[in-house]
Amino acid sequence: MNETPKGKCVICGKPKDERYKPFCSKRCADVDLNRWFSGGYAIPVEEGSDREENE
Repeated sequence: MNETPKGKCVICGKPKDERYKPFCSKRCADVDLNRWFSGGYAIPVEEGSDREENE
């Protein structure tokens, strides 16, 4: 995710609202939550790269 200036919403870049910090609104907070639930923030891994398998 791109770095945004301090005080900006991490989703859309508008000024953040203290009630929804670090977002500007409930909508942007919900967009972020949906990205987590849908796997949008998943960390890619390679098959078979598990440490236990390599030992």
